[in-house]
Amino acid sequence: MIHAILKDKPTKLFIGITAFFVANALIAECIGGKIFSLEKFLGIHPSNFTIFGQSGLSFNLTCGVLLWPLEFIITDIVNEYYGPKAVRRISFTAIALISYAFLMFYAAMKIPPADFWIGSKQESGIANMQDAFGSIFGQGMWIILGSLTAFLVSQIVDVTVFHKIKKITGEKWVWLRATGSTVVSQLVDSFVVLFIAFKIGNGWSWQLVIAICIVNYAYKFTMAIILTPLIYLLEKQIENYLGHETARKMKLAAMGKEEE
Repeated sequence: MIHAILKDKPTKLFIGITAFFVANALIAECIGGKIFSLEKFLGIHPSNFTIFGQSGLSFNLTCGVLLWPLEFIITDIVNEYYGPKAVRRISFTAIALISYAFLMFYAAMKIPPADFWIGSKQESGIANMQDAFGSIFGQGMWIILGSLTAFLVSQIVDVTVFHKIKKITGEKWVWLRATGSTVVSQLVDSFVVLFIAFKIGNGWSWQLVIAICIVNYAYKFTMAIILTPLIYLLEKQIENYLGHETARKMKLAAMGKEEE
């Protein structure tokens, strides 16, 4: 029986997608502590614009946003072929494993360090390896809570919007349901994480939270549009792998329809 399961292409594809989905989410969380300048990355000067009275704003983003758009693309692909139950399963799996990873990070930070290790990188400019280790892996609890909550809520929004659009459009207009669901869910994601992590956790003003939310969402909205062709490319590759007939049956089942 196990050999039949492992040879089944839809099963192998789902396992592969789930593994990448979880790994990508975990990596995004781990690198999210670094803030980078999008303008400098693109070779232009920082914008320094003003929103809701908050001046000096520019596109300073966490490195995690480089990977999060892929999560929503994967969500749309899973939605298309496996349905909303599968999306919820991989989302809960990702949250459980990310939570486990952060518990292990926390435990590693609390384990007493070896004396020689603490100063082992002084010649490289790192005075205390224990402090450096803690600063990298010790993200604030409000940020972790906000990020995980935003991830779960935005995934639920994404799958709901995706299927509502698909019920109206049927198999047509893949770009509309994929991009539309991502655009809405990314807005929710941007607001929830900032509200929990910085409004509740750090007492930021509403003006600052909303201003930074708009900046982050502008980037995510743009990326959702830019990455839309990737949906078509992935669907083509999946249909070549599964076979057109199998892919068609999976899409019907994902919508809760019987084969016609």
